[in-house]
Amino acid sequence: MALLPDDPAGDSSAADAGNYVVVARRYRPQDFQQLVGQPQVSQALGTAIHTNRVGHAYLFTGARGVGKTSTARIFAKALDCVKGPTTEPCGECDICQGIAAGSDVDVIEIDGASNRGIDEIRQLRSNVNVRPSRARYKIYIIDEVHMLTMQAFNALLKTLEEPPEHVKFIFCTTEADKIPITVLSRCQRFDFAPLQSQAIVERLAHICTQEGVSAEPQALQILARRANGSMRDSQSLLEQLLSFSGKALTAADVHRLLGTAQAGRLAAIAGALANRDAATALTLLDTAIREGVDAGQLAEQLLGYLRDAMAAHLGCSPDLFLTTEASDAAEMARLGEALGLDTLLAAAQILDQSLVRMKQSTQTRTLVEMALVRIARLEQLQSLPALIAQLQSGAPLAVPAVPSRPAYSPPPPAFAQPVPSASSAPVAHVSQSVGPPVSQPRAQPLPNPPPSAADQKKTADVTERDISPPVEAPSDIPWTNAVAQQIWSQAVEAIQDMTADYARKVVAIAISGPNRLVASFRKAYSHFKDQLERPERRQKLEQTLAEVAGRQIRVEFDLLPDEPQAAATTAKPQPTAARRRQRIKELERNLLVQQAIAVFDAEIVDVIDAPPAAEEPESSASDIPNPDP
Repeated sequence: MALLPDDPAGDSSAADAGNYVVVARRYRPQDFQQLVGQPQVSQALGTAIHTNRVGHAYLFTGARGVGKTSTARIFAKALDCVKGPTTEPCGECDICQGIAAGSDVDVIEIDGASNRGIDEIRQLRSNVNVRPSRARYKIYIIDEVHMLTMQAFNALLKTLEEPPEHVKFIFCTTEADKIPITVLSRCQRFDFAPLQSQAIVERLAHICTQEGVSAEPQALQILARRANGSMRDSQSLLEQLLSFSGKALTAADVHRLLGTAQAGRLAAIAGALANRDAATALTLLDTAIREGVDAGQLAEQLLGYLRDAMAAHLGCSPDLFLTTEASDAAEMARLGEALGLDTLLAAAQILDQSLVRMKQSTQTRTLVEMALVRIARLEQLQSLPALIAQLQSGAPLAVPAVPSRPAYSPPPPAFAQPVPSASSAPVAHVSQSVGPPVSQPRAQPLPNPPPSAADQKKTADVTERDISPPVEAPSDIPWTNAVAQQIWSQAVEAIQDMTADYARKVVAIAISGPNRLVASFRKAYSHFKDQLERPERRQKLEQTLAEVAGRQIRVEFDLLPDEPQAAATTAKPQPTAARRRQRIKELERNLLVQQAIAVFDAEIVDVIDAPPAAEEPESSASDIPNPDP
């Protein structure tokens, strides 16, 4: 078993006993010079030792495997070494070797997860007054200190604030936000940053050299990126790879061992997505899975790959890449240009949502396939800002042609379709084309009072001029009021609930913009307008209009201005909308009306007053016929 020359005390007792010691323990740093990636912590602690400003309590916080416990042991050796306090402990005395092995009697390491109760803290308080047996300080290192209970923290407060002069506390935690503020205020806090990939690669290369193993630089870079800034995770992966590959470590071995996809495979899948080729993307995914790549790992890698493409598209330095190599910067820039920033953001969001759902589902592959298909179907989203600006300016938009689709027989809808007749066009082709005039009007009038003969002739002329017979090939059609009225009529006929009854009270349909309609009610029917503005009714109406027209249509509702009153002075004024709603509420409290609503599953839509009875003229005695002439 090989030890680093600069690690003379690294678990030598275990090595002498003939037991194998893992890489993460054998190559643990033994002084501040060997500590990787935390220069700010090394400098602060070293300056405190040089200036004799060593505090009584320290808090080391950061992600897993970044060197918190190792730094605590190095700091303990620096304080208790026979040549100290010094920033360069000798590592040869019994105290340094005992601290490195975790067996020194004056440096007590406590696991906060298994010693989290108040009884353990009471025992600690009773022992702090006992002076160290041979060292300069008695040092308590409590790992995962956030696991202590609130009662244990409260019991520790007084001792933590005013400990004996020979006692030092070092707390280590990955979740500093769970520690009470009363404890934080009594400690000097040091935040450990995640390690840079290059620093991890250099340390792994050093370990491979000491172990007599050759390693490809790309293999070490994959391990460093997979570790996500954790030195211990990278060393554990290296330990696993050493057992798998032997004396030569290659990138292919790393991919086979970790179940990850090679960079070329990620580039091929990303290229298929950029070309909107979902079939090729699914084929590449199937090939990867057959070769042992985990679908979830591939989705996570693809998310990082698209993230790097986004960074390259924004002009960032290759040093910011998390998944790809710096040499692939040009390829990343081309991919970002092909997809566009908005599409990259949408694709990353789709993959992130799929990764979250994978944690709660057993259909991992299906979720990844769905994500790939959704990304491949994304349109060029860069044109959205221009389209929005065009809509806001009021300029007309060209109606996009409906793409042709293979024949498909869907199941029958939940509602009954209206039967086409000589005066009714097929629902699927009402607004698809413009052709020569026809001899019969095709639009169904709204349920209004019967129009006069002149109005009927005028409506027929307009309908014959604007509405054309359907054809199979879609084309750009004029968005006219006549087309909108016909679409409205057929949509209302297709709805089979109270929504249709309310919609039949509409007296006018007008176009307010591209694929937008305004349905107008008389003021007397404002209650029906309120009913149609309810979200569920509006959604049903707009969905049916979209099925009829073959496009998305938005509906707005409006009230027509008051009509001029008739000249007759005997006509009673119509009740206001507020008064009508009040009368409906009064009727709903009537017991007989409540029973009728329950029996017929009905609702009150309007209150219509009965016409007043005709008043008979007062008769005089002279107007009464005399039965006896």
